[in-house]
Amino acid sequence: MPYSHHLHPLAHKDIIDAYEWYERQQQGLGDKFANAVVQKIKIITNNPLANSSKSNNNFREALIKTFPFIIVYKVYEFKREIFISSIHHVSKHPRRKFRG
Repeated sequence: MPYSHHLHPLAHKDIIDAYEWYERQQQGLGDKFANAVVQKIKIITNNPLANSSKSNNNFREALIKTFPFIIVYKVYEFKREIFISSIHHVSKHPRRKFRG
């Protein structure tokens, strides 16, 4: 059974901002980005421990296929819940990816 998940309000804004940017670059590209995010979240909720903890022991990172973004999240095993902290562009400062 998949874990439930919720997004930090700024993670939701991260998705919207990236979607709009990609749409301005090419019509339909924003949809491809949004679909890639949704698919990666499904993978995370089905197997949240598959991704390693890179720079902070409490957070895990999952690279979004085709796009230079990672999903930064915490796993609460007891609650069977995923908290998505950010959808972080890999070129931004790494300290800014942790919220929560």
